[in-house]
Amino acid sequence: MKISMVSEHASPLATLGGVDAGGQNVHVAALAQSLGERGHDVTVFTRRDSTELPETVDFADRVKVVHVEAGPPKVISKDDMLPFMPALGRGMASYWGQHPDTIPDVVHTHFWMSGLAGREALKAAGLDSVPLVHTFHALGTVKRRHQGVLDTSPPDRVHLEPQVGFDSTHIIATCNDEVRELEAMGIDTAKTSVVPCGVDLRLFRPDVAPEETYGTRRIVSVGRLVARKGMDIGISALAHLARRGYDDVELHIIGGGSSGDLSSDTEAMRLMDVASELGVSDRVVLRGHVPRADMPSVFRSASLVACTPWYEPFGIVPLEAMACGVPVVAAKVGGLADTVVDGLTGLHVPPHSPEAVATAAALLLDNPDLAEELGKHGIERARERYAWPQVARDTEQVFLKLCADNGAAATWSDPIDDFVEFDRIERARRRDRALRDDELRLSLAARVDEARARQVWMRGAGEDLRVRRTQL
Repeated sequence: MKISMVSEHASPLATLGGVDAGGQNVHVAALAQSLGERGHDVTVFTRRDSTELPETVDFADRVKVVHVEAGPPKVISKDDMLPFMPALGRGMASYWGQHPDTIPDVVHTHFWMSGLAGREALKAAGLDSVPLVHTFHALGTVKRRHQGVLDTSPPDRVHLEPQVGFDSTHIIATCNDEVRELEAMGIDTAKTSVVPCGVDLRLFRPDVAPEETYGTRRIVSVGRLVARKGMDIGISALAHLARRGYDDVELHIIGGGSSGDLSSDTEAMRLMDVASELGVSDRVVLRGHVPRADMPSVFRSASLVACTPWYEPFGIVPLEAMACGVPVVAAKVGGLADTVVDGLTGLHVPPHSPEAVATAAALLLDNPDLAEELGKHGIERARERYAWPQVARDTEQVFLKLCADNGAAATWSDPIDDFVEFDRIERARRRDRALRDDELRLSLAARVDEARARQVWMRGAGEDLRVRRTQL
């Protein structure tokens, strides 16, 4: 099958860690590579943001990245890219015309502006019958709800984003919460499938040597240094732990500029001000950008990973932590409600609740056997549901059905599984796994409840040294 992907601001070639680089870069790169490994020819179109970039870069086997002239060839914020989407679409159509071997069986657009460019490309190339599949990654309605006047999206997003959904042949949502949001926008959920993001199990593994912690216990939070990621909630939770007597716990915050210098980063400065005000600046470590190859060792050094955003369209960090065997304390928002199973692979907490984060963290710190058990089930869940080959296979099935419904016989060079048989086996496998997960969840839920009850009793009775310190 010939697949054209569109990712206007998130090139697979981008270095993670900048303000506009993050989960979408990882998603597009890994999905394209996994589809290539399954025998498909994938062309990823993205906006040229440097004069030094070649038009085409071979990214992986059967995968290439094409840089399209659309606006000035320099780095600009994605919020300023909307005027250049028609040019991006026309550039794609021109490339297909010059390279007929890349004319797609299906177009898969990522983020709402790419949806506009994809539709423009198909129209300009006279390929209106080619299915256009869209993945939003993030929705403006959710962003506005949580950020209000701080939302920097272009004003036209309000009416253009729903139109992308209406115009798409099919929508691949990354979590169930997104489907509910799309339904509220008036988009027909009958043309929606849920296919989650994935995790690179070749990189994120439980057998990686952890970083040295020098006798301290460590909580790790990972994400861009923007307010909505809620890093200050983690700092406040650390202060609650400190007041309860947990004086051997540090919070390592990973994210920020690739140079490692955060001295001019306004959010980094704000976070350190918060830490100073709460008296925990000596226990908060802002590490800036950490190379992706080093992240498994960082995760493995943690007693737990805390994910405390205001909202999260999906969230790859919990998957990476789970794949490394580390339990996750996660705000129950967006995709985190799907990926982290409360009492099975981690613990859910209400959003914007530092005290709840501290209580959940204390539960895991005080019960290392329980934390280890949650970590083991996290590994199993990551491997069975979120491996990129599985995600690519689920995505592929969406594409094949659309091509069949369209009357097109999508072809590729290498033979692939019998999809009918795969679907039958996979449905049975997921049903059995769901039953097993329910049994495990009940068993672990009892242990979690027992640990929580013991925690409450010890505090109330004053039997815990940490509690006595707090009361003094």
